[in-house]
Amino acid sequence: MKNTLLLLKELNNEDLDWLAKRGQLRQLKNGDTLIYEGEQIGALYFILSGTLSVRLASIDNRELARVSSGEIVGEISFVDSQMPLATVTAIADAIVLEIPRFQVTQKLNNDSGFASRFYLGLSVCLADRMRGTVGRLGYGVEVVLGDRGAQRLDSAALELVRTKFRWLVQQSGALERGLMSADL
Repeated sequence: MKNTLLLLKELNNEDLDWLAKRGQLRQLKNGDTLIYEGEQIGALYFILSGTLSVRLASIDNRELARVSSGEIVGEISFVDSQMPLATVTAIADAIVLEIPRFQVTQKLNNDSGFASRFYLGLSVCLADRMRGTVGRLGYGVEVVLGDRGAQRLDSAALELVRTKFRWLVQQSGALERGLMSADL
Protein backbone atom coordinates (compact mmCIF):
# COMPACT_ATOMS: atom_id res chain seq x y z
CA MET A 1 0.00 0.00 0.00
CA LYS A 2 1.22 3.47 -0.77
CA ASN A 3 0.07 7.09 -0.42
CA THR A 4 -3.54 6.27 -1.19
CA LEU A 5 -3.63 4.99 2.40
CA LEU A 6 -3.41 8.59 3.49
CA LEU A 7 -6.39 9.53 1.31
CA LEU A 8 -8.47 6.49 2.24
CA LYS A 9 -7.82 7.10 5.94
CA GLU A 10 -9.85 10.31 5.70
CA LEU A 11 -12.76 8.94 3.66
CA ASN A 12 -15.71 7.22 5.27
CA ASN A 13 -17.58 4.15 4.02
CA GLU A 14 -20.18 6.21 2.14
CA ASP A 15 -17.39 8.08 0.34
CA LEU A 16 -15.74 4.82 -0.71
CA ASP A 17 -19.06 3.41 -1.86
CA TRP A 18 -19.65 6.52 -3.95
CA LEU A 19 -16.19 6.26 -5.56
CA ALA A 20 -16.65 2.56 -6.33
CA LYS A 21 -20.06 3.15 -7.91
CA ARG A 22 -18.91 6.09 -10.04
CA GLY A 23 -15.63 4.55 -11.08
CA GLN A 24 -15.05 2.44 -14.15
CA LEU A 25 -12.55 -0.38 -14.26
CA ARG A 26 -9.88 0.04 -16.86
CA GLN A 27 -7.50 -2.75 -17.81
CA LEU A 28 -4.02 -1.80 -18.99
CA LYS A 29 -1.61 -4.14 -20.74
CA ASN A 30 2.14 -3.83 -20.44
CA GLY A 31 3.08 -0.76 -22.52
CA ASP A 32 -0.35 0.93 -22.45
CA THR A 33 -0.21 4.61 -21.59
CA LEU A 34 -2.72 5.92 -19.08
CA ILE A 35 -1.65 9.58 -18.92
CA TYR A 36 0.34 11.57 -21.47
CA GLU A 37 2.56 14.44 -20.38
CA GLY A 38 1.03 17.72 -21.56
CA GLU A 39 -2.35 16.23 -22.57
CA GLN A 40 -5.50 16.95 -20.59
CA ILE A 41 -6.96 14.12 -18.54
CA GLY A 42 -10.53 13.81 -17.42
CA ALA A 43 -10.22 11.45 -14.47
CA LEU A 44 -8.56 10.49 -11.24
CA TYR A 45 -7.10 6.97 -11.13
CA PHE A 46 -6.77 4.50 -8.25
CA ILE A 47 -4.34 1.70 -9.11
CA LEU A 48 -5.98 -1.54 -8.00
CA SER A 49 -3.27 -3.87 -9.34
CA GLY A 50 -0.16 -3.79 -11.47
CA THR A 51 2.76 -1.40 -11.83
CA LEU A 52 3.04 1.83 -13.80
CA SER A 53 6.05 3.94 -14.67
CA VAL A 54 5.95 7.72 -14.29
CA ARG A 55 8.26 9.33 -16.86
CA LEU A 56 9.18 12.79 -18.08
CA ALA A 57 9.10 12.77 -21.86
CA SER A 58 10.55 16.27 -21.84
CA ILE A 59 13.73 14.96 -20.16
CA ASP A 60 14.73 11.99 -22.32
CA ASN A 61 11.80 9.92 -21.06
CA ARG A 62 13.47 9.74 -17.63
CA GLU A 63 11.67 7.58 -15.08
CA LEU A 64 10.70 9.53 -11.97
CA ALA A 65 8.90 6.78 -10.12
CA ARG A 66 7.07 3.51 -10.25
CA VAL A 67 3.60 3.32 -8.78
CA SER A 68 1.59 0.24 -8.01
CA SER A 69 -1.43 -1.15 -6.21
CA GLY A 70 -2.74 1.33 -3.68
CA GLU A 71 -1.45 4.45 -5.43
CA ILE A 72 -3.42 7.27 -6.96
CA VAL A 73 -2.41 9.07 -10.19
CA GLY A 74 -3.78 12.14 -11.90
CA GLU A 75 -4.22 13.88 -8.56
CA ILE A 76 -1.96 16.84 -9.29
CA SER A 77 -3.82 17.71 -12.50
CA PHE A 78 -7.07 17.17 -10.63
CA VAL A 79 -6.11 19.75 -8.01
CA ASP A 80 -4.69 22.46 -10.26
CA SER A 81 -6.54 21.74 -13.56
CA GLN A 82 -3.24 21.91 -15.44
CA MET A 83 -1.87 19.47 -17.99
CA PRO A 84 -0.10 16.41 -16.53
CA LEU A 85 3.57 16.84 -15.74
CA ALA A 86 4.51 13.29 -16.67
CA THR A 87 3.54 10.29 -18.77
CA VAL A 88 2.21 7.25 -16.90
CA THR A 89 2.58 3.89 -18.65
CA ALA A 90 1.89 0.33 -17.51
CA ILE A 91 5.05 -1.75 -17.15
CA ALA A 92 3.00 -4.78 -16.16
CA ASP A 93 -0.65 -5.61 -16.67
CA ALA A 94 -2.68 -3.33 -14.42
CA ILE A 95 -6.21 -2.48 -13.39
CA VAL A 96 -7.19 1.05 -12.44
CA LEU A 97 -10.42 2.48 -11.11
CA GLU A 98 -11.09 5.55 -13.23
CA ILE A 99 -13.24 8.21 -11.53
CA PRO A 100 -14.43 10.87 -14.02
CA ARG A 101 -13.34 14.37 -13.02
CA PHE A 102 -16.73 15.94 -13.66
CA GLN A 103 -18.40 13.49 -11.27
CA VAL A 104 -15.87 14.08 -8.50
CA THR A 105 -16.14 17.85 -9.01
CA GLN A 106 -19.92 17.69 -8.85
CA LYS A 107 -19.74 15.62 -5.64
CA LEU A 108 -17.24 18.07 -4.11
CA ASN A 109 -19.54 21.00 -4.94
CA ASN A 110 -22.65 19.31 -3.51
CA ASP A 111 -21.29 17.52 -0.45
CA SER A 112 -19.16 19.67 1.87
CA GLY A 113 -18.40 16.74 4.19
CA PHE A 114 -17.03 14.66 1.32
CA ALA A 115 -15.13 17.71 0.05
CA SER A 116 -13.39 18.34 3.38
CA ARG A 117 -12.46 14.67 3.84
CA PHE A 118 -11.33 14.27 0.22
CA TYR A 119 -9.18 17.42 0.14
CA LEU A 120 -7.64 16.70 3.55
CA GLY A 121 -6.68 13.19 2.45
CA LEU A 122 -5.40 14.40 -0.91
CA SER A 123 -3.38 17.17 0.76
CA VAL A 124 -1.70 14.75 3.15
CA CYS A 125 -0.99 12.40 0.24
CA LEU A 126 0.60 15.20 -1.82
CA ALA A 127 2.60 16.45 1.16
CA ASP A 128 3.97 12.96 1.70
CA ARG A 129 4.99 12.75 -1.96
CA MET A 130 6.69 16.15 -1.74
CA ARG A 131 8.69 15.07 1.30
CA GLY A 132 9.83 11.98 -0.58
CA THR A 133 10.81 14.06 -3.59
CA VAL A 134 12.82 16.48 -1.48
CA GLY A 135 14.60 13.54 0.14
CA ARG A 136 15.47 12.01 -3.24
CA LEU A 137 16.79 15.33 -4.52
CA GLY A 138 19.22 15.50 -1.63
CA TYR A 139 18.30 18.81 -0.04
CA GLY A 140 19.78 17.70 3.26
CA VAL A 141 16.53 16.16 4.47
CA GLU A 142 16.86 12.50 5.27
CA VAL A 143 13.74 10.64 4.25
CA VAL A 144 13.22 6.93 4.63
CA LEU A 145 11.85 5.87 1.28
CA GLY A 146 9.43 3.04 0.84
CA ASP A 147 5.97 2.90 2.34
CA ARG A 148 6.19 6.36 3.96
CA GLY A 149 2.42 6.76 4.10
CA ALA A 150 1.99 3.49 5.93
CA GLN A 151 4.66 4.49 8.45
CA ARG A 152 2.45 7.34 9.64
CA LEU A 153 -0.33 5.00 10.71
CA ASP A 154 -0.44 2.88 13.83
CA SER A 155 -1.16 -0.82 13.32
CA ALA A 156 -4.92 -0.52 13.97
CA ALA A 157 -5.27 2.44 11.59
CA LEU A 158 -3.14 0.68 8.98
CA GLU A 159 -5.32 -2.42 9.08
CA LEU A 160 -8.47 -0.30 8.85
CA VAL A 161 -7.14 1.53 5.79
CA ARG A 162 -6.03 -1.72 4.14
CA THR A 163 -9.53 -3.04 4.73
CA LYS A 164 -10.94 0.09 3.09
CA PHE A 165 -8.73 -0.49 0.05
CA ARG A 166 -9.80 -4.14 -0.22
CA TRP A 167 -13.44 -3.03 0.09
CA LEU A 168 -12.94 -0.43 -2.67
CA VAL A 169 -11.49 -3.16 -4.91
CA GLN A 170 -14.37 -5.49 -4.09
CA GLN A 171 -17.03 -2.83 -4.64
CA SER A 172 -15.46 -1.80 -7.95
CA GLY A 173 -16.38 -5.23 -9.36
CA ALA A 174 -12.80 -6.19 -10.22
CA LEU A 175 -13.01 -9.41 -8.21
CA GLU A 176 -16.47 -10.29 -9.49
CA ARG A 177 -15.33 -9.83 -13.09
CA GLY A 178 -12.30 -12.05 -12.47
CA LEU A 179 -9.84 -9.23 -13.16
CA MET A 180 -8.06 -9.67 -9.84
CA SER A 181 -7.54 -12.33 -7.23
CA ALA A 182 -9.03 -11.98 -3.75
CA ASP A 183 -5.64 -12.08 -1.98
CA LEU A 184 -4.89 -8.39 -1.68
